[in-house]
Amino acid sequence: MYLPAQFEESRTEVLRELMREHPFATLVTHGADGLTANHLPLHLEPEIGPFGALQGHVARANRLWQQFADTEVLVIFHGPQVYVTPSWYETKREHGKAVPTWNYVVVHARGRLRAIDDPAWLVQQLETLVTHHEADFAEPWQIDDAPPDYIDKMMAAIVGIEITITELKGKWKVSQNQPAVNRAGVVAGLREQGTDAALQMAELVAGNPAP
Repeated sequence: MYLPAQFEESRTEVLRELMREHPFATLVTHGADGLTANHLPLHLEPEIGPFGALQGHVARANRLWQQFADTEVLVIFHGPQVYVTPSWYETKREHGKAVPTWNYVVVHARGRLRAIDDPAWLVQQLETLVTHHEADFAEPWQIDDAPPDYIDKMMAAIVGIEITITELKGKWKVSQNQPAVNRAGVVAGLREQGTDAALQMAELVAGNPAP
């Protein structure tokens, strides 16, 4: 990805936090048929390898786990993203020299994909995934809530995957290239919009002063 120095985020803990908060990722592979993208939730295990490992599962019918085992893949995590109107810029009112842009945060993780066709590993991974994502519900669903024979059937239809991360890159394009008066206008405009993405981006813009 194109990564100007002013937008680069290299702090591992910051990148990991985005991956945890936005776990639905795009997994990009390249093979004989060209580029392919799969979309799936991935759980970060931080203690594996230098940057951690991403764990998840795919349908057994998805040839990903057979075609790309032990190959390098790219995983993209998307954080909040918003359109930024130049109408929020103070300098636009001064001289009109302003254009729209898009603010966003993303993490790119590279690593080698490993297929894991092991029921015990898969059960543990699914329990971790379910426990994490059910935590905020009043009555969290558990795997044991479903009949055992049904779970066995569902388990037989999926295969585990693990990607040990070898490289992490982050891009935080959050108006660092704008003067303070424009950044203040962006924050105010986003807060007025009030959507979840806008409010998250407002905090990022407010908390990332220009170098």
